[in-house]
Amino acid sequence: MKFKFGYITLFLCWAVANSLFAQVEKPVKGTFALTNATIETVTKGTLTGTLLIRDGKIAALGSNVTVPAGATVIDCQGLTLYPGMIDGGTQLGLGEVGSISLTQDADEIGDITPHMEALTAVNPNATAIPVTRVEGVTTVLSVPQNGLLPGTASLINLVGYTPDQMYAGFKGVVLNFPTAGRRGFRDQRTDEELKKETEKALKKLNDIWDQAKFYNEVAMAAQKDASMKPPYNPEMARVAQVLNGEMMLLVEVNKASDIELAIKWTQEKKVPKVAFTGVAEGWRVADQLAKAGIPVITGPVQAMPTRTSDRYDKPYSNAGLMHKAGVKVAIRTDQTENVRNLPFHAGFAAAYGLGKEQALKAVTIVPAEIFGVADKLGSLEVGKNATLFASTGDPLETKTKIMHLFIDGYQIPLDSRHIQLYHEFLNRTPGVRK
Repeated sequence: MKFKFGYITLFLCWAVANSLFAQVEKPVKGTFALTNATIETVTKGTLTGTLLIRDGKIAALGSNVTVPAGATVIDCQGLTLYPGMIDGGTQLGLGEVGSISLTQDADEIGDITPHMEALTAVNPNATAIPVTRVEGVTTVLSVPQNGLLPGTASLINLVGYTPDQMYAGFKGVVLNFPTAGRRGFRDQRTDEELKKETEKALKKLNDIWDQAKFYNEVAMAAQKDASMKPPYNPEMARVAQVLNGEMMLLVEVNKASDIELAIKWTQEKKVPKVAFTGVAEGWRVADQLAKAGIPVITGPVQAMPTRTSDRYDKPYSNAGLMHKAGVKVAIRTDQTENVRNLPFHAGFAAAYGLGKEQALKAVTIVPAEIFGVADKLGSLEVGKNATLFASTGDPLETKTKIMHLFIDGYQIPLDSRHIQLYHEFLNRTPGVRK
């Protein structure tokens, strides 16, 4: 009864909140002409003129674009068009209220659950989604947490009524690589204990890999022999997809010595598609990452140094140092409700060595390339999805305002819980609610 009452209370809180702050406007699809704009293509320089949106795609852009009859014309004089920003690692849509476990879906029970897909748990009505997209962040990777193989991450666009409508074309299996590091100052394990635990975790990982290889061999044999029954093992079937190059392996690893070990492990196992995530101490082993040709999704940038002996700005300069060494670098927030701050993480990276141009690429075309969706997202080019925004200036600066927003050709209303609360309390009469 107590458990049931908790559900009812949660539902009532949700219903009251959404009745008070319901979104009135809905996304609208059609033909749009964004005229008199500065167009930051990201991949082909800066243009001026008109960007035409038709059938959800960028139909034309530049100075010689004819506006078709019936198109909705939006004057973008003084505004700059940018491709929607992509966050390479979040829990957006997988959590709502941090203190209520019923609203947290990023962590599945069990240590080996690679077949559990984040997409199935994404809540399209999560309050943080409109809060995020009005800041120009249009696409994010929702990533499961905890465990050795916690599940499969999914790339989603921040519009849609169902998870399938939001799906943006990429899924990757997450591996939390075994770490030899301590879990904070309260971790009193000896060096010998740490070594043994790391060896044990690596053995477990290697055993899983061997099982997946065997499963793959049996499954392939079953495809050739109709008399054989394919084995049922969803965990190994998903890992087998990594072995076959059908899915990318997203290796979460941060400590320098762990990164070195992870590089060696992925090379020994000949993982076809791999990217490292987190990579907080990537700057220490940047040359090795570059030599291995492994792309990196690093962040959060606005963070504390991993070691007390490091300079305060090492998290800020990490992306720039890796890029300078030749590593392909994208940026993530690793957040749930504060994914909206992605442009400011990129801004810090820009100021501390990455540079403005490359920082913008690190949240647009680079993650699109890593995820294999650069034909649809990440830059403003004819034929790509019309996922973009118009802003008053550089989106990596806090003073910049987003004035128009489109995702997959839908014009998205610039509304969110934060904006509604701002207007609610801006000009209030004490004791009177209008």
